[in-house]
Amino acid sequence: MSGRFGRCCVAAALLTLAACQAGPSRPALHPPGAPGPPSGVLTWAAGAERMGEGVAGAQYRMIVHTSVGGGAPRIRFTNAFGDRPLTLDHVYAGLRARGAALRPGGNHALAFGGARRVTIPAGSVAWSDPLPGRVPAGADLAVSLRTPDAGGPATGHELALQTSYTGLGGDLTAEDGGAHWARTTSAWWYVDAVAVRPDRPATGAVAALGDSLTDGWQSTADRNRRWPDYLARRLHAAHGAVQGVADEGISGDQLLTDGTGDGAGQSIPHRLDRDVLSQPGVRTVVLWAGVNDIKAHTGVTAAGLIAGYRELLHRAHAARLCVVAATISPFKGRPEWDRAAEAVRREVNRYLRTRGEFDAVADFDRALRDPRDPERLRPRYDGGDHLHPGDRGMRALAGAVDLKRLDCARRD
Repeated sequence: MSGRFGRCCVAAALLTLAACQAGPSRPALHPPGAPGPPSGVLTWAAGAERMGEGVAGAQYRMIVHTSVGGGAPRIRFTNAFGDRPLTLDHVYAGLRARGAALRPGGNHALAFGGARRVTIPAGSVAWSDPLPGRVPAGADLAVSLRTPDAGGPATGHELALQTSYTGLGGDLTAEDGGAHWARTTSAWWYVDAVAVRPDRPATGAVAALGDSLTDGWQSTADRNRRWPDYLARRLHAAHGAVQGVADEGISGDQLLTDGTGDGAGQSIPHRLDRDVLSQPGVRTVVLWAGVNDIKAHTGVTAAGLIAGYRELLHRAHAARLCVVAATISPFKGRPEWDRAAEAVRREVNRYLRTRGEFDAVADFDRALRDPRDPERLRPRYDGGDHLHPGDRGMRALAGAVDLKRLDCARRD
């Protein structure tokens, strides 16, 4: 679950990107001639992280799981942490059949402003042109790409909890079959969002913003059992106005501090614009954060965390997004737990429950805690490390979200 990050910061305005390494920030650029952000709604997304070194000539076939169905799918590719331009060619997408194999005849070439090749400046993203056809809800989409001359820091998402595939040599991306995709990767590379044109134009999406608890650590890989996955299934069954779900959790993330080593990268406020505010159709943010700040034992106080919550709240409200705050779940039994940390957790939760500043509160603490020892996870929800819930706990978290509170009048 660890990541490979340098100390980073983001200074981005709405619909712009600026991912920066240590040193001065750089303005974000959209590739000349490439299409701008779509007007549809997110059906899948993952928070962007700095990965290892990019590999020239590498080919990836990444599997992503949709939440809301719709036509004209568009895919966002990211070079947020690159230190040089990233060129992608031989880019394809289609619905998966099984393993690395796609449904016959369903692998379509992607274009970018009509061109089959795109060069993404460092710190930027690029949306593809719309693909033909429709993507169903709850489907696996296979996105295949080649990086002919990649180098320097790559961008992706490390804790995918989804088997994807790699290949070297030849041109595999156009193939429907999976026989030549013999190697696997547990990360997503260079892709961070998929949007569709929904069947109902008013359909919106919710972005789940947090750390490894939201990223799904301790849930079963390849089964889509993170709590945002369970939430997506609840929303699909409810047929409400909010249907899309974007899992923007990143393992090790903190609310107040950028990470300086493995397991932690940009703080949540520093990636809010890129991962949430610039995404199409996002109507609501579910914010679940703070436990990593508390565990770090760096003098974090409840007052400091509350100030961090308020900063995010104000920025999201300025963008007319609803914000649902989730209470911090217990972690007694971990080496980092002590009475002082528990006191901070309880004070933050008291603020979230009682002050009424957020559009709604999801009481994840109450959903997961052991009634006989509220400082611990309920044993049947504990994924084994006394912090992360397993599959049953993930389902309980999704059940603690009031679906009626995921939409509000701020968009009007």
